[in-house]
Amino acid sequence: MRATHNHYFISLLGDANVYSDKAHLLAYSYDATRERFEPDAVLFPRHEQDVSDILKYCNIHRIPVVPRGAGSGFTGGALPSSGGVVLAFEKHMNQILEIDMQNMVAIVQPGVINMDLQRAVEEVGLFYPPDPASQEYSTIGGNVSENAGGMRAAKYGITKDYVMAIRAVRANGDIIKAGKRTIKDVAGYNIAGILIASEGTLAVITEVTLRLIPKPKMTKTAMGIFDSVNSAMAAVYKTMASGVTPVAMEFLDNLTIRAVEQTFKKGLPVDAGAILVTDVDGNLEDDLNFQLAQIENVFKANGCSEFKIAQNEREAADLWFARRNASPSLSVYGSKKLNEDVTVPRAVLPELLEAFYAIADKYDIKIPCFGHTGDGNVHTNVMVDGSDPEQVKIAYKAIEEVFQATIDLGGTLSGEHGIGLAKAPYMKMAFTDEEMQLFEDIKQAFDPNNILNPSKMGLH
Repeated sequence: MRATHNHYFISLLGDANVYSDKAHLLAYSYDATRERFEPDAVLFPRHEQDVSDILKYCNIHRIPVVPRGAGSGFTGGALPSSGGVVLAFEKHMNQILEIDMQNMVAIVQPGVINMDLQRAVEEVGLFYPPDPASQEYSTIGGNVSENAGGMRAAKYGITKDYVMAIRAVRANGDIIKAGKRTIKDVAGYNIAGILIASEGTLAVITEVTLRLIPKPKMTKTAMGIFDSVNSAMAAVYKTMASGVTPVAMEFLDNLTIRAVEQTFKKGLPVDAGAILVTDVDGNLEDDLNFQLAQIENVFKANGCSEFKIAQNEREAADLWFARRNASPSLSVYGSKKLNEDVTVPRAVLPELLEAFYAIADKYDIKIPCFGHTGDGNVHTNVMVDGSDPEQVKIAYKAIEEVFQATIDLGGTLSGEHGIGLAKAPYMKMAFTDEEMQLFEDIKQAFDPNNILNPSKMGLH
């Protein structure tokens, strides 16, 4: 980046908020994909007006701008793949501005950590349900940009279901507010809805107004062990259709169970076809017991050989251990993991898993699966030897077939990780030319000079 640009940013933000040294450029060059793209500078805006001034300048000089939360994404959404500047929000714009108990609303800046918000609202008896696996470090701005989900999505939904309003800055520096604090708002286009999951390609989020709900008084956990993965998948959609809505309905297939047991030696049933772990919540113990009894009936009618109910928090943690440690355990199957988060209608989960295992057999590779089956979201992991170029080629062929199988069953490329760089090549599998052109038209309307997070989501 030319010295004149750095001089401008320093004059605007001060020396302490502009960095172009190698250490900072390296630190902000990667995310969970392990790909690396160094920016030209890292900027720490202090407030919304800084963001506006930065974008005005970058728009005039055609400097790419990449907003970044915690860099925990799995698809390269926050990677500065075209160079330019990274806008980092963790230093200054990280405050919970208001918790409105009367209207059950929180107003936060984009750098607020998800778990910090959850704890703050729970202290006053309220609840913010979206709980991505990265909740201890991912930011609300990143969660909104990717429309993050989590284990509680089966009952409570995902980030978009809690966003009431967004303040953001367009590429030309214009500050806009989309949405209201009101429960109902049908005036104008749903701009907030367009900004959610836009991965920083349309505007830079500077403030989010979030809906809160009362915190349930109690939670109970149970686990079902199934002889086959098909039986477990049938139990998922039949449970959701039975009148009971669990908070979470998570599954591990046999390959994942074996990986966790090999890694941690927890006494898991390695001959099981699948495990389902579920939570229910509410305010009355009798209600929770009724929900668990209903779930047990559905499970056992669909091939569940054993149903365990946790009697205390320690036992609940033990039941959740395998699910929470599934992803890192899979390294026993290969040094390279292509981790996808496809989502389908719940009723076709059995067919989806059958298709994935057929792909694994075709290429003689392992494809362990686990995930949020309560909302149809399966984490599909193609495991190969990363040091073998032929194996890596096979992995990418398999992933393309995974996506095709998902789309054929009425599913989508991503349930929570987003598109970013990693899934951009597959967008045309999921969308028609006309739909892709509409995305391009929306991008052009918000960012005609294409400075905001360019080359992401399959956009030009």
